[in-house]
Amino acid sequence: MAMEAASSCLVFDTLRFCTKYSNFPRKHLQFPSFFAKNFNSSIGKLYSHGLFVNSSSSFSNSTQETPSQQLALLLEVEGVLMDVDRLGNRQAFNAAFRKLGLDCANWSQPVYQDLVKKSMGDEERMLVLFFNRIGWPTSLPTSEKETFMKSVLREKRIALDELVMSKTLPLRPGVEEFIDEACEEGVPVVMLTAYCKSGEKQVRSIIEKLGNDKMEKIKIIGIEEVKRSSYGQLVFGEGVAFDLGEKLAKEARKAVSAEEQRIAKEVASILKLTVNIDTTSSEGLQNVLAALRAGAEYANVPVHNCVLVSGSLSGVAGAEQIGMPCVVVRSSSTARAEFPGAKAIMDGFGGADLTISRLRQIQGS
Repeated sequence: MAMEAASSCLVFDTLRFCTKYSNFPRKHLQFPSFFAKNFNSSIGKLYSHGLFVNSSSSFSNSTQETPSQQLALLLEVEGVLMDVDRLGNRQAFNAAFRKLGLDCANWSQPVYQDLVKKSMGDEERMLVLFFNRIGWPTSLPTSEKETFMKSVLREKRIALDELVMSKTLPLRPGVEEFIDEACEEGVPVVMLTAYCKSGEKQVRSIIEKLGNDKMEKIKIIGIEEVKRSSYGQLVFGEGVAFDLGEKLAKEARKAVSAEEQRIAKEVASILKLTVNIDTTSSEGLQNVLAALRAGAEYANVPVHNCVLVSGSLSGVAGAEQIGMPCVVVRSSSTARAEFPGAKAIMDGFGGADLTISRLRQIQGS
């Protein structure tokens, strides 16, 4: 119980050290003794209250503003920068059917939308509903239906990745102007790829559609960037040099795992599903929290002055957990979802929807 109490106050909010270690001599809590020699000391300074990130120069102009004026923009990619499900999912399923020689299967837009609605977006359920309706392949034994569906979903994933990485799928209307507006106002823009559903390679290919000019002005936070962040080094145990550091990293991992379980339950209640997260794992929702923390670090802006533009339930839950304001931009896959933790829900960018001025209003509310 004592260990649980200690772990609950670690790393969240301002990465304060819990009171268990408050009497430890200050001289042992300095770089480089606490962190290993390969720790990037340019991204953090240790004060008596904890770890204050002084991220490198990418967005140095944000530090010249007063705290009330500071704003950093963190964006998810799938569903936000591009509505991948609307543009690619149906085509990817049809490509998978063709690849597997299923000539009888070709989903039109009305058929696809009906299946999504009736299955609540569960892709295996979509296949079951469809083939129950038209009949399963005659050569397929009943005992192999599950294997068959996995084959379809595997081919669908491959086809979707190819579509995403092609030049045929456009970005969401208004999103490029939204990013331009942020850059013109000196607002740091961070793209989060560390917890995407697709592989990072595929998601980065979406970001590349912004063009070189915009790419030079934004920061992409993937798995490696998260690991190199101050928070990532503490939570994931990277660069910890000696016994105290190892203990702190262990406690931090336990604390994050406990929060992961709590967030998972919140998401489960929204989806009305039963979720069982392995709290010993460093994956799952822990990655969401770590990516959000790292994004704030690299932007050099306090967590509560960042705004996450999200398209996922896990992103919203993670932002709520650490006190980061969150705005949802709906996509085809979240059109019917509820986001009780979001400060606002938009349908797109520009006009009556999401703009930087609107974002500042939301941040201040």
